[in-house]
Amino acid sequence: MNNITDKEFDLIRGYIKQEYGINLGDEKKSLVYSRLRNVLTDLNIDDFTQYYDYLINDKSGRASITFIDKMTTNHTYFMREVDHFYYFRDTVLPYLEKNIKDRDLRIWCAGCSSGEESCTLEILLDEYFSEKQGWNTELLATDVSTNVLKKASLGIYSKEQIKPLDDNWKNLYFEDVDDKNVKICKKIKSKITYRKFNLMENHFPFRKKFHVIFCRNVMIYFDNETRTKLINKFYDASAEGAYLFIGHSETLNNTDTEYKYVLPAVYRKL
Repeated sequence: MNNITDKEFDLIRGYIKQEYGINLGDEKKSLVYSRLRNVLTDLNIDDFTQYYDYLINDKSGRASITFIDKMTTNHTYFMREVDHFYYFRDTVLPYLEKNIKDRDLRIWCAGCSSGEESCTLEILLDEYFSEKQGWNTELLATDVSTNVLKKASLGIYSKEQIKPLDDNWKNLYFEDVDDKNVKICKKIKSKITYRKFNLMENHFPFRKKFHVIFCRNVMIYFDNETRTKLINKFYDASAEGAYLFIGHSETLNNTDTEYKYVLPAVYRKL
């Protein structure tokens, strides 16, 4: 199989930008080749021009699933950017308890990867509302990658991965699978809905607005225009008083959004 040409790289990065919002710089050319070359070999395709034609003409959806699974980087871990979880527990949840009269919490973990973030949020919800009756504490967790959603749905993690967690959490919310692995308990797992969703959809299909949206370390792959459009869609999908959490390496331009700054990487719809 031939290496990827500049023209072919432009085709591939144009496709991933249009379909998924991911902006690939010139320096990513070798990465595209290394991540996709085995796909071309498996398909018995000789070059990236043929692969691009296959990608845009496939009607089954299998080509795009394989493509985005190969091209996305899904690096996460328990208690990443831990200050967000403390703020969610100590400030956001008391506010929501006081102000949501129907006790129907709506929380979205967008770009959930393999589920560490969504499990942590659901554990915090369970702790906070365990003695309070009538609260719906289920949450929605979405990602564009089928592979990581499978991992998240299984809820199996190595004992090394859960090391950052409090020992009480480990005992209450995880069960041994074998000597090296654990699984999230059924009580927590049953309250998380994992769904494939592309944040580049023109309109979000949700009937009700969210009280909290976590979308952390996703927009670092987007250019300013794509990021602004996504933030505005999040804003429209947020209830009054809702919180938005983004990654600490990400920022919002105050002139491009109506969200108000609260703390580093925390914003609010007021």
